[in-house]
Amino acid sequence: MRGLPLGDIRVVELGQLLAGPFCGQLLGDFGAEVIKVEDPGKGDPMRQWGREKPHGKSLWWPVVARNKKSVTCDLRTTEGQDLVRRLVEQADVLLENFRPGTLERWGMSPERLHELNPRLVITRVTGFGQTGPYAPRAGYGSIGEAMGGIRYVTGDPGQPPSRAGISLGDSLAATYACVGTLVALHERENSGQGQVVDSAIYEAVLAMMESLLPEWQQAGYQRERTGPVLPNVAPSNVYPTKDGDSILIAANQDSVFARLAAAMGRPELAGDERYATHGARGANMGELDHLIGGWTAQLPADELLDHLHASGVPAGRIYRAPDMFADPHFAAREAIIKVQHPDFGELAMQNVAPKLSATPGAVRTAGPALGEHNQEIYHGLLGLTPEEIDRLSAGGII
Repeated sequence: MRGLPLGDIRVVELGQLLAGPFCGQLLGDFGAEVIKVEDPGKGDPMRQWGREKPHGKSLWWPVVARNKKSVTCDLRTTEGQDLVRRLVEQADVLLENFRPGTLERWGMSPERLHELNPRLVITRVTGFGQTGPYAPRAGYGSIGEAMGGIRYVTGDPGQPPSRAGISLGDSLAATYACVGTLVALHERENSGQGQVVDSAIYEAVLAMMESLLPEWQQAGYQRERTGPVLPNVAPSNVYPTKDGDSILIAANQDSVFARLAAAMGRPELAGDERYATHGARGANMGELDHLIGGWTAQLPADELLDHLHASGVPAGRIYRAPDMFADPHFAAREAIIKVQHPDFGELAMQNVAPKLSATPGAVRTAGPALGEHNQEIYHGLLGLTPEEIDRLSAGGII
């Protein structure tokens, strides 16, 4: 084990909510020192977000702010802006998700920051990117999901477009921002120069849309909402069981469908011209799903799953949180960990992904208290005297 792989990287995070901070979480998970700069009043609004709030505290904040250090700073003041510039001089990455032009108004344009630190990677996450006619618009993840195409194809065909139950657009933009940051850091090793990483929410969503664009451009085919299935991909659906459960079976590849047919006691189906090929199964999806559903409904869920797994057919339940906590595979791989928290005690959250064999990431701390690291950063890193820190605090700068 060679330690945390990003342990030599310092990140100054100016963003709030999710699109920027999730990128900071990913970098922090693998060892980067992430200094999160927050407003001295209430801090990041994520501190108040989350459905359940024991002790008046958000259960989302400890996850998205894990492994980070919190300092307070009023970025709307000249003294606050000067503090951030001093931090940037000693940083590898500046991460922000303000509306385009905000950093420039604060005297922190990329050109100015690169004068202070030519090696700085500046990662900017916005709704529409730093350029183009829509750049000045306010952009939330939901709008990026709509414009990027995923909202239109999500949900039941008889209903208006739906959404996933998570902030998918924000998380995708942050993930692509993390990829871009790591690429820019790698390139810096050759050039010695930092650059700007421009991650737009709508483009991050668009990047996930498979062949949607050439399908329209070349064939005039418009993807529509199809509920729990994908067009012409069969069998891959949710099927009923004898005990009222639902099991997802994905056997759309020829060889896998042959194994499913054998498991059903109907090996001849694999050679039936209606089901023998990918195209044929897609064309006959409805009747094939009806056939499989009639078989699965005769078996209890546990027995069905054991039989399918023994036959080499991909299948599984649709999990909720209680299922994840109870699953032995989650436990064996430590997919869920418990972190000590001053208010919640042992706080469960998802572990770092992906897993690295020699230099894995780690959750060292849950999200910090507001300004918890002011002394460490302003005195220990920047060298401010206790008197200077007291004066800045009294003036509401930090």
